[in-house]
Amino acid sequence: MTDSSLREPAEPAIPVVNTHVHFPPNFSAFTTVADAVGAAAAEGARAVGISNFFDQQVYAEFREQAGAVGIVALYGLEFITLDDELAAAGIRINDPANPGRMYLCGKGIAPFKEKSATAARIATDIRRGNDERAEAMVAKLADWFLTCGLNTGLTAEAIAREVAYAADVPVEWVSLQERHVAMAFQRALAELDPDQRAAVLERAYGGPSRADLDDAGALQGELRSRLIKVGTPGYVPEVPLSFADAYRYVLEMDGIPTYPTLADGVSPVCPFEDPAERLAALLLDRGIYAAELIPIRNTVACVDAYVKAFTAAGMVVMAGTEHNTPDRIPIEVACVDGPVSDFARQAFWEATCVVAAHQYEVGQGHPGYVDAIGALTGANPAARRAELVAVGAQLIIRKQEQQ
Repeated sequence: MTDSSLREPAEPAIPVVNTHVHFPPNFSAFTTVADAVGAAAAEGARAVGISNFFDQQVYAEFREQAGAVGIVALYGLEFITLDDELAAAGIRINDPANPGRMYLCGKGIAPFKEKSATAARIATDIRRGNDERAEAMVAKLADWFLTCGLNTGLTAEAIAREVAYAADVPVEWVSLQERHVAMAFQRALAELDPDQRAAVLERAYGGPSRADLDDAGALQGELRSRLIKVGTPGYVPEVPLSFADAYRYVLEMDGIPTYPTLADGVSPVCPFEDPAERLAALLLDRGIYAAELIPIRNTVACVDAYVKAFTAAGMVVMAGTEHNTPDRIPIEVACVDGPVSDFARQAFWEATCVVAAHQYEVGQGHPGYVDAIGALTGANPAARRAELVAVGAQLIIRKQEQQ
């Protein structure tokens, strides 16, 4: 019999971490910040990244509530950008419906610092452009439904008030998304009896609904695709930032420019992202040294292929869940066909540690993962990355031990 005292100590299990969750008042599976943080705590999550569009005023509330339950709060944001050259060439990047459109994230930002003049200008442009689009979208949809026999009485202002009330936040923090708008019109339709609802939708669509009209989430999705997207009665063009402005804003906010990868979340894979090795090279050419996956939309094999390509190129790659639909999926990341591999889980953990360390070190006035112009720090980037992994792991584990 082996003496138990001679056994090698077991490797500590990698904790649950998630770098990409949309929190209310962004459209979210959760009702409030407390709801989201409570769900993460119930799963034993040790680090969670908020990643909202358009407005970050809720981040202080997230910081307070996450800290109270021992979760390291990671701060991120997300943009829709436009690359004119790729758009002209018809190249799809990570938005399968719109050539030239690139979603871009920032990780480890400093949301509570005073914004520079450049950052303030970009932030104002982001918020104004989205709010004007939402107002026009709601007005078009309300008029369209009126011609189809349903007087919703909806306005962007009224929808924003409802969103703020549900999320328990000031209305000034709300910048409406398409999903908010679709939900509001779905709820107006739900007030009709089933036959009336079907008749109104048939007139609105120019053909019968294909959704289960009693399934709120399914109907909201159909409303977006048939009445809000390009070529439909409620369509209003988005107001994307230039890639250069979005990249600059991330750096102005002390963050890490990060590419959110769609991969086989769409078939065929967008040309910009195929193959994975070429994508990694294209990102490095743009000064992007971090990538992110949302594995629940990808297969295990695909996730591993992209993780291998990114890490081989010297990048870090993290993972999140978004939670930007009504579905209450777990906080712990998983693929569409099963758990993530041990290889991918290790990479995601290390990248999360890098984000936590970057956020902390820059807050202390020290270099992080990238510098103010987006370049990797340290004479030896691999050694510097390992240092940051160690620092981040200590921050996350220490937070856990304090509870």
